[in-house]
Amino acid sequence: MVLFLSASILAQLDFIRTISTYGTVNAVGVEIYWDYACTGPVSSINWGELDPGSTKYVTIYVRNERTSPVILSMSTSNWNPSSASSYITLSWNYGGQSINPDEVVQVTFTLSVSASINGITSYSFDITIIGT
Repeated sequence: MVLFLSASILAQLDFIRTISTYGTVNAVGVEIYWDYACTGPVSSINWGELDPGSTKYVTIYVRNERTSPVILSMSTSNWNPSSASSYITLSWNYGGQSINPDEVVQVTFTLSVSASINGITSYSFDITIIGT
């Protein structure tokens, strides 16, 4: 099972260096929700206004839609511009536990912007989550 979270995160660096970010979320094989009861599906993430040196946390809930357990891994790719990956990082707190069919796990994404970001007026990247 492969889950692609295609997070096209767009940002603008304005005169006070505040970065606005937004990301589209697509899932394959699992469903992603805003709540543990799985009633509010996630189709995008609005990271809000981020200043250089700041960090933003977003919590989502992942439900395994497969008929067998999965373990997830995450990577980012397709950074545009490629230099953005030197200043902006995405991580998560998923601990590698097996997720059973229909099980729901809480995952918190952390988006961090370096205090030394410079010369980037917009950026995008993809998030890939692979379940094995």
